Amino acid sequence: MNTATDTLDAWIGRSETVQDTITTAPVVALTATLDHPAFDAPTGTPLPPLWHWLYFLPKHRQSDIGADGHAKRGGFMPPVPLPRRMWAGSQFTFHSPIRVGDAVARTSTIDDVSIKEGRTGKLVFVKVRHEVRCNGAADPALVEFHDIVYREAQRPGDVAPPPQAAAQGAWRREIVPDDVLLFRYSALTFNGHRIHYDRQYVTQVEGYPGLIVHGPLIATLLMDLLRRQMPDADVASFRFKAVRPTFDLHPFHVNGELQADGKTVRLWASDHEGWLTMDAVAVLR
Repeated sequence: MNTATDTLDAWIGRSETVQDTITTAPVVALTATLDHPAFDAPTGTPLPPLWHWLYFLPKHRQSDIGADGHAKRGGFMPPVPLPRRMWAGSQFTFHSPIRVGDAVARTSTIDDVSIKEGRTGKLVFVKVRHEVRCNGAADPALVEFHDIVYREAQRPGDVAPPPQAAAQGAWRREIVPDDVLLFRYSALTFNGHRIHYDRQYVTQVEGYPGLIVHGPLIATLLMDLLRRQMPDADVASFRFKAVRPTFDLHPFHVNGELQADGKTVRLWASDHEGWLTMDAVAVLR
């Protein structure tokens, strides 16, 4: 890799603020995509946790899009010269509701950039801090840390890390990640990353066996499972870590279980073979 660590370090502290309005249509559309009954989402409706991802969408010009479908690097994001990009995980603190009708501002800051050596070569981790404020408030309604990992291209002989067996939980729901579900979520989040819809690209260029299910979609499905099981739960914090990619080749499961303290909910996703693919924890107020 020919970009020095100190060059990438120069991006730490860079910040940008974007404005948006929490409109009804995305809420109605995601409600349908997650297979809930129709809902009008009138003004004042609180967003379920993680549904803020329907807003502050990237609006880069077509000429500014890179080969992988993301914006070319070197603007707000550091110019990491590694071809494969994945959403590794996130951590959230929910301070106050975000509601339909709110005028919102998101301030994003590059919190950290680090380079590591993994079993398949160089890895670059970028941590972005997002703060969402509503209606000009001084304090954020939501603070999110977003972990992104960049990897080298797949090489012959690369060995995947050993899988971890997923536990059996009290809650379990099967998800069929067909092309329509992946398309609808990509469209709702204006996500052009080709690994989620371009089978030729994801298999021939990035070397994966199938389309990759969006990490944030799986995280949203985990929180949706909590919502289905505990409709009145008030979530104070949530964190998730992607363990293995989930592909569209087979159904997968979202799982959950309320812990003995009555406030901690363990959530996880597992593939068709029973391997852990995402691990998460929600803490209730």
